[in-house]
Amino acid sequence: METRKVQVTGGSTYTVSLPKPWATDNGVSAGTVVEFYPENDSLLLTPQRESDRQEGTLDITDLAGERLTRAVMTMYVSGFDIIRLEASRITTDQRSAIRSATQSLVGVEVLSETTDSVVIQDLLDSSELSIVNAVSRMRLIARSMLEDAVTALIENDDDIATDVIERDDDVDRLWLVVSRIFRATLRSPRAAEELGVPREDCFDYHSSARQLERVADHAAKISNLALKLDEIPGAVADAIVSLHADASDVLEKSMDALVADDTEEANRLGHAAREAVLEIDDHTRTIDDMLRELEPVQAQSLGLIVDSLSRSADYGGNIAETALQKAAPRP
Repeated sequence: METRKVQVTGGSTYTVSLPKPWATDNGVSAGTVVEFYPENDSLLLTPQRESDRQEGTLDITDLAGERLTRAVMTMYVSGFDIIRLEASRITTDQRSAIRSATQSLVGVEVLSETTDSVVIQDLLDSSELSIVNAVSRMRLIARSMLEDAVTALIENDDDIATDVIERDDDVDRLWLVVSRIFRATLRSPRAAEELGVPREDCFDYHSSARQLERVADHAAKISNLALKLDEIPGAVADAIVSLHADASDVLEKSMDALVADDTEEANRLGHAAREAVLEIDDHTRTIDDMLRELEPVQAQSLGLIVDSLSRSADYGGNIAETALQKAAPRP
């Protein structure tokens, strides 16, 4: 850490010198325009850039399949707008993995292809992205997935179950968008200003989005199990429907608390959601007792479904905890 003493020039202008090593590393010299971003009692400074478009290059010679797909996604989340993938010769399998990655990302398309490189570009304007809207969309999809997964189980409807599994990809895409936006606000004060959401709130939305992504994963898990199960006993079906209703209520209360503008309302809903999670634990144990009377294979699958619903409620409880922290007074 370095310190500087503020000087007054011309009787009304406050001036402070910049550390030379930092200025040299960032290309700041006489005549360079810098930008200031007030943030409560802090003032962030950054050199003005002609373009915020970030370009990155990745050697994919030793990457293939899932590893290559994951590498492309990682560069996207890290904030690169143009990603150049290079190798002495890009194989057919590598091109397939790259296409799989671009299809899993929002607003990303292949810009050019040659024998030794593929360039992909994010076509979305970062200033038009909203972390609040993305998380709200995740909430709607994850909630409907969980509801439809239980419906598929109770009604033994394979079409609904398959649809739920496919929708998990939509939530994953939005999760990557949220992660990209959040990381951008950590790197650049301009990104946070354009977003219009305080960086602490961005952290809360990012944390909650992770919980929603897990809820969607469990909805897909329930649907996969539903595809393998036949009709289940009526009493167990009713108990699972009731458990889902309780878990969904926790998620709704917690998300309402997260987006509430009124701190009193956020606290009321957040505490109510946390308390409801404890009641769900008792509900889960009751169903587990019922499953002991069933055939072992069926009981095991239904036990996993009950566990997924219980975990979804827990994730809602985590969101509620985040909402309570967001509503708490800040120093």
